[in-house]
Amino acid sequence: MTDNDFTDPDTIKDIIDDSQIIAVVGLSDKPNRASHGVASYLKREGYTVIPVNPNKDIILGEKSYPNLKSIPQPIDLVDIFRRSDAVGPIVDEAISIKAKAVWLQQDVINHDAAKKAADAGLKVVMNRCLFLEHTKLKS
Repeated sequence: MTDNDFTDPDTIKDIIDDSQIIAVVGLSDKPNRASHGVASYLKREGYTVIPVNPNKDIILGEKSYPNLKSIPQPIDLVDIFRRSDAVGPIVDEAISIKAKAVWLQQDVINHDAAKKAADAGLKVVMNRCLFLEHTKLKS
């Protein structure tokens, strides 16, 4: 599989249109970090954003969870802001909680994890910024 397998415009649109509850893995409480900016934007756009960061209790006014399995509600989309080599276990968790989709942010590239998610029936986007893709669809 190539990067192009995980950048399909129809899949991007489907994920954005069909997701309401988004778990953001690696969400930082620092306003200058990309994860913080993207999550803030998603909240302003009406999405439910659930922070996943084991080192923080509250981010963006929302309870932060140490991992996906500890979130007590269904998740539509797992948005991943972690190093590429850390993605595998996150995808395994996304599959186990029956998330509908995973989104590996720009410069987060892990072909094996993306293929594993796709093979498990999740919609997958890799190496794309959710903020940029959302703003493109809105314009």
